[in-house]
Amino acid sequence: MAELITNIGELTTVDAEARVLHDAAVVIEDGRIAWLGSASAAPPADTMVDADGAAMLPGWVDSHTHLVFAGDRSAEFEARMAGESYSAGGIGVTTGATRAADDDNLSRLIRGRVAEAFAGGTTYLETKTGYGLEIEEEARHARLAATQVDTVTFLGAHLVPEGVDADEYVDIVCGPMLEAVRPFVQWADVFCERGAFDEAQSRKVLLTCADAGLGLRVHGNQLGEGPGVRLAVEVGAASVDHVNHLSNDDIEALAGTWSGWDKATSTGSPGTVATCLPACDLSTRQPLAPGRRLLDAGVEIALASNCNPGTSYTTAMNFNVGTAVLQMGLTLAEALRAATFGGALAVRAQDEVGSIEVGKRADLHLLNAPAAIHLAYRPGMPLTRSVWRQGLRIR
Repeated sequence: MAELITNIGELTTVDAEARVLHDAAVVIEDGRIAWLGSASAAPPADTMVDADGAAMLPGWVDSHTHLVFAGDRSAEFEARMAGESYSAGGIGVTTGATRAADDDNLSRLIRGRVAEAFAGGTTYLETKTGYGLEIEEEARHARLAATQVDTVTFLGAHLVPEGVDADEYVDIVCGPMLEAVRPFVQWADVFCERGAFDEAQSRKVLLTCADAGLGLRVHGNQLGEGPGVRLAVEVGAASVDHVNHLSNDDIEALAGTWSGWDKATSTGSPGTVATCLPACDLSTRQPLAPGRRLLDAGVEIALASNCNPGTSYTTAMNFNVGTAVLQMGLTLAEALRAATFGGALAVRAQDEVGSIEVGKRADLHLLNAPAAIHLAYRPGMPLTRSVWRQGLRIR
């Protein structure tokens, strides 16, 4: 069965040519994009949807979330808004509540957050463990997450549990915990930051997980300059996320990883993506990640929600895109690429998702607006009209 979506006022492809087509149409067949071009030249199809002149984008690719949690940290947020500083220690509060939630309740909570993300135009989701911090709990969280999102990251090295020696805990993460989660995860991550894991501990986690066949990512340079970016580059991580505090050397090191990538054709060997998390930056009152400097240096960036209960309780990628344009100095085209193709690069799914191209997954986001610039022009407005994921209309 082929479905034609026609009368698209503005179609932003985010492909290598960065095309913006007007009076366009798309044909979906077997969950894939089968054709795109001028509406007047569209082939026949079994069914038709009239977009009424609205703008269409690729579905958002949210490459950094923490959806597996229970409990509430609104009091912590309120205190931070009143002047208290952010520290990584609040993770422990969520850990206790999440351990106490049974499988049915935890699955229901994850499912609700995934549904919210889909309703806002997200069609590809990564999420992490990291609120279990015990062998059985981390495995349980990975197992539950694997049934509801596209790709799962092992973040046992999120925080050292209270009363546990840090080096002993790293040995657990690298041994029985990794073995327990391995059937359910594709990636490994570490919070390389003061108050969490130091450079040596982070390196051990990453290298051990790489030996186990997992792709790598790093939480780095969120609370200050540190070893996170350097370590991510050293181990060939697919992404380093947060990146609020970067030296010129950090940016140069990230840029060096992209020497084998041709941005003009979106081909070659991708380097380490710098994932910016603007909703989190606003919540923690950290400086916004320097997306403009990173792009100017030749680094591919991603925008992601970082949905979590402590520092970014939102799946609203529309909000992050608008913030990137309004406050981070990105053009609309740059922000759209970062939230779609950039996210796909960060999870190495760029051959499947992140752009509207023949043969790719039919992940499409139709706006309640005639042009994509309305995401920044009308910030905070509910601009998602319809969403297709793998060719199925889910909104």
